This record gives sequence, structure tokens and C-alpha cells, in this order.
Amino acid sequence: MAILDDLSGFEFEDLIEDVFRNLGYENVRQAEKTADEGRDVLMEEVIDGTRRAIVVECKHTGTVGRPVVQKLHSAIATFDFDGPKRGMVVTTGRFTDPAQEYTNRLQQNDDPHPIELLDGEALREIADEIGLDLYNGRIEILCDETLRPHDPTTDVDAPVKERFRDIENIEAADLPEPHSTVTFRPVVAVTADTNAVFETSVGVIHRINDRTQFVVHADRGHPKVADDDVATLVIENFHAAVPLDIGQLTEVFDDVEERRFGQTQTEYKEWAVDRLQDYHTTTVTYTGDNNVTYNKTCKPNLSDISVQSIEPVYLPEVRQTTELQEYSYPYEYYAAGPSRVTLEDGIHRCVHCETSGIDETYTYCSNCGAIACRSHIKTERVEGEPVCTGCAVTERFALKPKYFYGEQNLETFREEYAEMPLHEKAMENPLLAGGSVVAALLLIIGLLVIGGVI
Repeated sequence: MAILDDLSGFEFEDLIEDVFRNLGYENVRQAEKTADEGRDVLMEEVIDGTRRAIVVECKHTGTVGRPVVQKLHSAIATFDFDGPKRGMVVTTGRFTDPAQEYTNRLQQNDDPHPIELLDGEALREIADEIGLDLYNGRIEILCDETLRPHDPTTDVDAPVKERFRDIENIEAADLPEPHSTVTFRPVVAVTADTNAVFETSVGVIHRINDRTQFVVHADRGHPKVADDDVATLVIENFHAAVPLDIGQLTEVFDDVEERRFGQTQTEYKEWAVDRLQDYHTTTVTYTGDNNVTYNKTCKPNLSDISVQSIEPVYLPEVRQTTELQEYSYPYEYYAAGPSRVTLEDGIHRCVHCETSGIDETYTYCSNCGAIACRSHIKTERVEGEPVCTGCAVTERFALKPKYFYGEQNLETFREEYAEMPLHEKAMENPLLAGGSVVAALLLIIGLLVIGGVI
């Protein structure tokens, strides 16, 4: 069978490990590669509440005979597992008649350690099911599930309305409908175990026993580990993933885009193993038998790292833009139903300066549509409403600048100011008026002192 010919025996075992993981078996890992004891891959399955171990022998050969199957049967019997056990032989080729007769007899006799045979033809069928490329030994990512791009119990623009609630001088209910787009970005959640022991003549100097779980952005280009908050969003909402139905989503969002996974599942696995190998590499200082201090770099072998699962899903990146007169306010976030991680908040940001963040106070200017910080919001003199410094017309009255919505309001106030009594005009600048009173009092007191009155 001319498939997978370029793979070595160990590479074939790596591939079969990935195959069984994709088929839903649990705790899939490879046996130690120091000696062939008739078991290459170990895994478990749960049937009707009972957990059973499966010992797998991988044969990357054209024909597998009865001796291989018999050897596996012995290996199953000696395998240490507290529960029922069975075996499986996987080959890219075929099984001889005696090998098949032997496994059939085990089944007919209700042997406690039955064996299943998986030949090249069966491997082809599995390939179609899990996206296995038989010609290069890599597994494609087949994914049709996404985290929820919006909360189905509320409107799709609910996150934007929530974001506007603490903006002063505007009601979230009065907002226009935002332009909403969603991009379904591929990610994979990786779970891997690293188990390694490092020894010298003085004994064990370092040990690694660690389970690592992380999320990887899987767009085209080099894989990138997701930030902790994004990883938490993905992992905590994996159970609530839904089918990716582009047709249905176009009825909810103005634009919908689906990105492809950039690499195969096999490539992400290889990348994760390399990354974990580097992550766990450390230098250990120890004292030898001769009381001399040594430094040793402890780097786990690739075989010390076992990827337990690579779970793909689409992560919705939602961008909603609200148009308010002259300004656009984007709000972008990763979504998982009602949960989200903010990527860009253009609502809590002053349009006139670099002030941003939810800890500031922002006010909406109904004159031009600006959202501005306290430094750039003034009170309009005629109508007493907020106006931003970007659109306001200004003029000084009683040496103090006054802010107006436009020339018409400015002209109205000019007329009012012209008819004001002197003391009212002075009160247009309370500080100046107060200072003038104090200065006058000081002058009077000074004159009285000079005149000898006091």
C-alpha cells in the first residue's frame, strides 16, 4: 500500500496517536521507545461507564502476520491496568489470514484480552472522517463550531449600549443601530503533559511533572499563544460552542467573514511540543560527590512531552461601529455569548486628546457628536448644556471666555450682555468680580489708615 511511505516507524506512531485522539479516545500517549515490548500507543475508552485500556501495536509494513498479534496479546496480559483491557494492531498494509483467524478465535472464545485489526483500507475510511492526508501523514483541521458571537437572549447591539451607559449627556436607548461585523478567527486549545526526570551520579537533580493548557491563535502565519484573558474566554466557553452557520449569521451581522486555519493539526502539535520543550528547559545547580558545584541544562526530550488534546474552535471577533454626527465610535471584542474580551474601546476615549479608559469621566456633545473628557467639555452659556471645545464658538466677556453652540447663540448672548447692569456683567467672571471687591476694600482701608481714621 503506497501511502505514508516516507514516514519512519516512530513518525507513524506519532500519526496514529493523533488519529486516535481525534477519534475521541482518552489519555492517548505513546509507550516508552527504549524497547519494543509489543505496545506502541496506550489509550483508554469509556463504554457504559466502564473504563478500559487499549494497547496498540503500530506496524508501518506491507503485511502483518500472526506472530505480531500473538506478541501483542501477551503484552496486554502483562500491562498494568486496574480494569478491562483490549488490544489493537494498526498497519498501513494488510493482515495475513492466520493473523485474522487468531483474532477471530479470541473473540469467539470471549478472551478477556480481545484484539482489533485496523488495516490500510480502514485507515482510508478514518482519513476521510478526521481529515487525515494519507500522502504526507498530516491531519487537517476539520472544524464547524464556534463560540457564540452574541448573547441569544438579547439584541446583538447590547454590548455597545452597555458601553455607552456611563457616558454623560446621552441615553443608550437613543443610540442609532451600530454597523456590526464579525470575523470568525480560528484557535486551538492545547493540553499537554510533560514528564521528565534528570539524574546524575548524585541522583535526581530535577523533575518535571506538569500539565499545560493554552490557547493558540491559528490564523495563517506563525502560531501565537493567546493572552490569558482570551484563553480563559475560550476554555470556559468551549462546552457552549455552536455550529457555525454563516447563512443564519448574515441575518444578524452586516458583514460576516470566516478565516481558515493556517496549518494542520499535526503542525500545531509539533509546534506546541517544541514550545513546551523550550519552556521547560532550565539550568540546575547541584553539588557533585567531590563537593564541586556544577551547572547542568535540563531539557526534556520530545518523547517526554505528550499532547493530550488539540481542540479547534472559531473565536468570534466582533466590531461594532456607532456613528454619531461627525464621529465614529468603534467597539471591538472577542465574544463568547454574554462573555467578551475587549480589544478596542473607542467609546471611552476623548476625541480631542489621548485620554482613554473607563476610569475617566466622558461627556457627549450633542452639538457635534463628540465624546470628550472633562478637560474638553464646557457648559454652553445660553442653553446651559455641555459643549466640547472642538466645536464651540468662543468669545471673552468680563475677560473670561464663554462657549457657544454657534454664532447665533453668541449673537444672542452679546445682546443680553449689552443690556446687563454693570454688576451682572461683572458676575460673568466671578473670580474677577471677587478680586475687584477685595482690591477695593483694601484700597479703602489703606486710605483710612493714611488719613489717620484707623
